[in-house]
Amino acid sequence: MENLVLDRVVEALRSVPGVVALVLGGSRGRGTAGPASDYDIGLYYEPDAPLDVAALQSAIAPLVDDPSSTVTRIGEWGPWINGGGWLTIAGTEVDLLYRDLGRVREVIAEARQGRFSMNYQTGHPHGFCSVIWMGEVATCQPLLDPFGRIAELKGETWPYPEALRDALIVRFGWEVGFAIENAQIAARRAEQTHIAGCAYRALCCMAQVLFALNGRYLINEKGAVAEAATYPITIEGLARAQAEIWRDIGNADHESALRRLRGLSDGLRAIMERVGTKG
Repeated sequence: MENLVLDRVVEALRSVPGVVALVLGGSRGRGTAGPASDYDIGLYYEPDAPLDVAALQSAIAPLVDDPSSTVTRIGEWGPWINGGGWLTIAGTEVDLLYRDLGRVREVIAEARQGRFSMNYQTGHPHGFCSVIWMGEVATCQPLLDPFGRIAELKGETWPYPEALRDALIVRFGWEVGFAIENAQIAARRAEQTHIAGCAYRALCCMAQVLFALNGRYLINEKGAVAEAATYPITIEGLARAQAEIWRDIGNADHESALRRLRGLSDGLRAIMERVGTKG
């Protein structure tokens, strides 16, 4: 079924004006998908010849189960997830995601020098780290790349840049403790929502550090902590502690939740010191 759906999508989109490359991304592209995972297909275009969205809508129409399926204008979902489509094809959920090759090249060049940005983006409560675009290129499976643009950019993503590793560890390693301190202040007033938000922030920042320590690109915060718990360099008991933290917060046992968070933070600090990082 996977090949059938992907083949149909590629055949339909290959002639859409502006489409330079199509890739299979997300968990399917990385080979970590579960039975319920959808299919993320990246549509890459050059900034001086953007996608013809009307032609894209016409090309997709014969494939989708629901004729009212969403296909957006460029930029409609924000500056970082800058448009795409939510589709169901032969009972399979397929997401289209637009990517401007000009901006992707800039992000990769910056990241190789250890520079990145953390941005507000709908659907990303942790925030959208610009390095996601680099990671998408690194881990995707090209479906259509006639000009070799994706293949060329892939060569810029490996080996994992040491400057990027160090910059991510410094930025997010520091923020883990800061988020926990903010949660402690909120706990004095039993501000449950803020405590939960700070805990989420701290856990996501831990994941950012662990991904960087292991030379892995963090593509999506969903499932990132659980994945980080499986890496060679990780915090002992991370997956179990995360579940216990959310149980404690749900039970309004803020003291226990914060104690567990501090324990994870201490474990991360010990790892960073052991491998000779700053943060």
